[in-house]
Amino acid sequence: MADPYLWLEDLGSPEALSWVGERNAETLAGLTIDDTRAAIREVLDSKERIPYPGWRGDGFYYDFWRDADHPRGLWRRTTPEQFRRADPEWDVLLDVDALNRAEGENWTWSMVTVLRPGYDRALIELSRGGADAVVVREFDLVRRAFVEDGFTVPEAKTDIGWIDADHVFIGTDFGPGSLTSSGYPRVVKRWRRGTPLADAELVFEGSPDDVSVRVRHDPTPGFERDFAARFIDFYHSEQFLRTPEGRLVRIEIPDDARADVHRNWLLVRLRTPWLDFPAGALIATEFDRFLAGERKFTVLFRPDERTFLRSYSWTRNHLLLVTMADVKTQVYVLTPGTPDWRREPIGGAAEFDQTWIVDTDPDNNDSYLISSEGFLRPATLSSETEVLKQEPSFFTAEGMNVRQFFAVSADGTRVPYFVVGGTGEGPALLDGYGGFEIPLLPSYSGILGRGWLARGGTYVVANIRGGGEYGPEWHRAALRENRVRAFEDFAAVAADLVTRGISTPGQLGTMGGSNGGLLMGVMLTRYPELFGAVVARVPILDMRRYTELLAGKSWIAEYGDPDVPEDWAYLREFSPYHNARPDRQYPPAFFLTSTRDDRVHPGHARKMTALLREQGHEVHYYENVEGGHGGAADNEQRATMWALILEFLWRKLNGAGRTPPAAN
Repeated sequence: MADPYLWLEDLGSPEALSWVGERNAETLAGLTIDDTRAAIREVLDSKERIPYPGWRGDGFYYDFWRDADHPRGLWRRTTPEQFRRADPEWDVLLDVDALNRAEGENWTWSMVTVLRPGYDRALIELSRGGADAVVVREFDLVRRAFVEDGFTVPEAKTDIGWIDADHVFIGTDFGPGSLTSSGYPRVVKRWRRGTPLADAELVFEGSPDDVSVRVRHDPTPGFERDFAARFIDFYHSEQFLRTPEGRLVRIEIPDDARADVHRNWLLVRLRTPWLDFPAGALIATEFDRFLAGERKFTVLFRPDERTFLRSYSWTRNHLLLVTMADVKTQVYVLTPGTPDWRREPIGGAAEFDQTWIVDTDPDNNDSYLISSEGFLRPATLSSETEVLKQEPSFFTAEGMNVRQFFAVSADGTRVPYFVVGGTGEGPALLDGYGGFEIPLLPSYSGILGRGWLARGGTYVVANIRGGGEYGPEWHRAALRENRVRAFEDFAAVAADLVTRGISTPGQLGTMGGSNGGLLMGVMLTRYPELFGAVVARVPILDMRRYTELLAGKSWIAEYGDPDVPEDWAYLREFSPYHNARPDRQYPPAFFLTSTRDDRVHPGHARKMTALLREQGHEVHYYENVEGGHGGAADNEQRATMWALILEFLWRKLNGAGRTPPAAN
């Protein structure tokens, strides 16, 4: 059957934009958000928040900062000595708000790459309205100005990195055939300063149906090397050493493993078993010996059924590991070259807190920055020797606690979840994601604290399969045709909350974004009896057309290919857009997206809203003009988005009743 709402996929058509404007007006008129928005803005704009700096190798801490005075932000730097002060002196390198005023643009900061080891030039990526597509402009850190006739790249999904002061590796839209079917670079070229981009030398290319390719230069003194990779899909790649002559030497590891080279060491992180090592292991060997054919590895981390490797980072002479057991983190420092790489724990987070590595300076020293926080404990930023910053409390946590429970899913799997709050007499909000091997970890949120917990609500985080809470096997258990395991896990948590007396279906709301938005669409259409309200942000909802929209083809490894009949057979069973029914009773739903989201097409949310309205269900909609996949381009927009979400949920879960559906 033809899709009756295909016209809503046309982002800029007058008809579609008129429809969006009408839906936005209805939503804004129906919710009173001023007080909540103001409370959230205080959190987002607070000058007492921790600035999370990063090293660029030149002895400075660099930071990008937004507040009420600088809504689009400042790129700035300071010295470690200044940073230790309560009120550091920051050297502002670029004021994005001033740039927008001068150029009449709406630039949003994306990222920056500083030249190593010169540290006097940078490649700054700026996005219009928060989209993934960026423009690239070379910046002089000495003059604090963009470089006239420097490296400049038009708006595209570009991957660029320094080789030296006069050369870069670049993958971008060079014209027909230069992008993959997912919309990312298919070819990489070596571009010399002062020459046209069109004349850049081709150095590497992938296949049209790869996700992307990239080439990067490692400028570490004594270990200068070039590496190339073609990413076949999200979880498989081919990785190469590129010799000075341009020859490609394959790094012979499984194509679903990740290789990382630091000085003379090769680390391999496994997703499936290899040699005598299990999935989820991290192993190490000397890189040159590996290239020569030796396969003698040291096991740096071996997972068990409860514990997996969250992340790792190099300092100059050490390796930091973050492990996680039942969603609880621990950091270790390992010393290469010692027997079995001597391991020592670093500190220890409180129960149900998480610790993560903020940054290291692997070129120059063994210093590191780590942060620790919990649902009710604001973040603490520390170096290897001292506490540097403590974030203030944005809400009163007195009388609140954090508990961890385990629900039993349909196939008997134990699924952990956290419950945060006080008496539990108010409504509960269940959050989830369950995809792409991304875990949901304890974190402090002044937004949820003020807008939900402080009002008497309970907040719940479900650690369902598909995520990364227990490593690659936990993720793989919900891939493709097994996707329903993630949905069953989430439904089991919802039911367990009721069984334990923590909530009731009428007072249990749920929310998720992106892949979590797909989860929300499935909860709405498959498990409507479990919830009193559902919120989906930048959601994936049409599983028949998702590969035709923006970056959708890059997710085939996660979901399956709807153009393959066997895959569509199972995708059809849970695709929210294809399972909405006029004869079922659904809880009130709210879909939020962004016109500038060039990763998940806003057509998903638009079409689902239109369909549910046609079927007579209560559905609300809000589309921010800017924001990209994050949904908001600045603190004002972010505060509006969260105020709408929290006010909608609070009203619907506190007995405000259903809003009569409007005509479509």
